[in-house]
Amino acid sequence: MSEIFDLHIDSIAAGGDGVGRHNGLVVFVPRTAPGDLARVRATRRDRLMRGQLLELIRSAPQRVEPPCGHYVIDRCGGCQIQHLLYEAQLEAKGGIIRDSLTRIGRLQTGVPTVEPSDKPWRYRRKLTLALRHRGDQWIAGLHRYDAPDEVFALKDCPITEERVLSAWSLVLGMGQLLPRAKQLRGAVRLLDSGFSFTLEGGRSWSAHTDLFEEIPTLRELWWKPEGTPRRLLHARGLEDQAGASFTQVNEGVAARLRGWVVSLATAMRPKTAVDAYAGTGDIALALARQGIRITAIEIDRDAARMAMSRLPGESRVIAAPVEEALPEALPADIVILNPPRDGVDRRVAETLNAQRPKLRGIIYVSCDPATLARDIGRMEGYRVHSLRGFDMFPQTAHVETVAELVPAA
Repeated sequence: MSEIFDLHIDSIAAGGDGVGRHNGLVVFVPRTAPGDLARVRATRRDRLMRGQLLELIRSAPQRVEPPCGHYVIDRCGGCQIQHLLYEAQLEAKGGIIRDSLTRIGRLQTGVPTVEPSDKPWRYRRKLTLALRHRGDQWIAGLHRYDAPDEVFALKDCPITEERVLSAWSLVLGMGQLLPRAKQLRGAVRLLDSGFSFTLEGGRSWSAHTDLFEEIPTLRELWWKPEGTPRRLLHARGLEDQAGASFTQVNEGVAARLRGWVVSLATAMRPKTAVDAYAGTGDIALALARQGIRITAIEIDRDAARMAMSRLPGESRVIAAPVEEALPEALPADIVILNPPRDGVDRRVAETLNAQRPKLRGIIYVSCDPATLARDIGRMEGYRVHSLRGFDMFPQTAHVETVAELVPAA
């Protein structure tokens, strides 16, 4: 049963919802800001409540008018905190990192600095959209935050580079060449020259060559049919391959984050390093250029091949899961971890705990503060020496975190 009441919003939770308390229960309300006094309708779920904003009784000073019409009219789920001043977004993300580490990792830490993006808007270099039939045409769009099964047609996305949106227009202009299916999913990623397009779904696609030939700026065409792995169908040149998986969303922030990781690593004066979840080897290459012998580990064979082509002869690449390859790659002076959102396998933490007497430090690059906190909690032999956030995804609740871990005394 739902209940209507007035609620003071105190903070922003990890998913971007505003958080307040009512009768001793935590209440989560999307699209609210710290300092709001809001009238909400909320329903209890176990020991918390989920609410819906009905009326703003008093707006917080941090609140702004969202510039994207989709955010308000279509209730777009792509962004979560566009209604906050940018400075307030950075403050909220620092709080999300701190709260995750204290609540999940049981670590005492202050609110870390979150490095801002030089582009709060038009920074995205890749965009994934849902494809649905409307009449006899495909539309591409995003899901509503409060109705995730519904997809609205995207007209503009102010956090995405206009070149990405133009590339999507080219693909949709050839919609008749896409596979016959009830629904599809596609991703456009900018490359150094042109763009990559990855299509997910469908069981047969006889017109993929025609689509590729009709769009000269399409450099790579990938397809992941239903129930099968992704495969490269067409490519113009080899210089961009593997870009479909490893294009940086926000190039400027990614470069600053990479520079910070390299500076932390070199300060430990290592002769050897393991770069786990290495991607195409950007960090590994930067360290190798300073004379450090690198073992890079990457499960994606296309990316591992590219990393190997970039690294000098004394370094190496292992194309395997990190949890399986890490024991072989050690000992080393330092280990860099840059896992996907799920974090590291428990076996990785166990291996690093066993290596504590030999390791100078671990640098953990995380895209999810919750799994970062969990994984640090599993590495009992280490303590957090430094912590810094990077705003890779302005207007959303996502934040990148770099944690420097050193052996505990």
